[in-house]
Amino acid sequence: MSFSKDVKEELFSVIPKSRHCMVAEMSGIFLMEGINAFQNYSDEPLNRKVFTLLNKTLNIGKDVTALSTDVLLETKKMLKLSDDSKIANDLVIQQPCCKRSFIRGAFLAAGSISDPNKGYHFEIVCNTEAMASQLTKVMNTFDVEAKYVSRNGKYVVYLKEGAQIVEILRVMEAAHSVMELENIRVVKEVRGTINRKVNCETANIGKTVNAAVRQIEAIHLLDEKLGLDTLPPQLQEIAQVRLDNPDTPLGALGQYLDPPIGKSGVNHRLKKLVQMAEQL
Repeated sequence: MSFSKDVKEELFSVIPKSRHCMVAEMSGIFLMEGINAFQNYSDEPLNRKVFTLLNKTLNIGKDVTALSTDVLLETKKMLKLSDDSKIANDLVIQQPCCKRSFIRGAFLAAGSISDPNKGYHFEIVCNTEAMASQLTKVMNTFDVEAKYVSRNGKYVVYLKEGAQIVEILRVMEAAHSVMELENIRVVKEVRGTINRKVNCETANIGKTVNAAVRQIEAIHLLDEKLGLDTLPPQLQEIAQVRLDNPDTPLGALGQYLDPPIGKSGVNHRLKKLVQMAEQL
């Protein structure tokens, strides 16, 4: 299964301990899907959870396969929803624990998470801007930076940072998914660090090789046009050492001189040779 499905599978099994939290979770589900979407029992995980929550809150019975008109009316009354409600009632989601359940319900009904191995993206698709605005505010009470945007006539509440997605999973009580995502983030961070170091080393090696090639070309040109024996003794010496050791870094190159000199001294002499060649 995808990571998003794995998260939902975990959350389907999370049943709030308190009745008011069950009500808050159903409020999130019904606002996204509509109460009529769950009139008849099916084997779909979300449908099963809704009937489980209704049994625990309204005692409809475990064997009920269809919701009567009276049960639907009682459900709306319990959720404090009217036929034209576009947002959750503030009384239903006033406590932090209820806010957690409300977010969980909304995600189960209309949310998704991208494969974290490819990128970080969490979203919940809302039917109305009012619902998107409310959900964004509720999520942001848990120190994440949720935003929403219009897309194809819907309103999408989203998170783009890995750390914030970890936090919202923790808020929804998806403990196993939190651990899995954290492990993926650690591996990606280590890989990123290694890649940056390798790229940096590769770039440095490239610069060193290019510099050595320019120096050797300059020495050959000076030898062809002037003759190395016409150069000052110090430049003759460094020119010959560079020709004899084309792959040696500047710091080590100075150890072949008599007396040895440091990297800056070697660099100064080789730069002088290059400048002389450029003048030719």
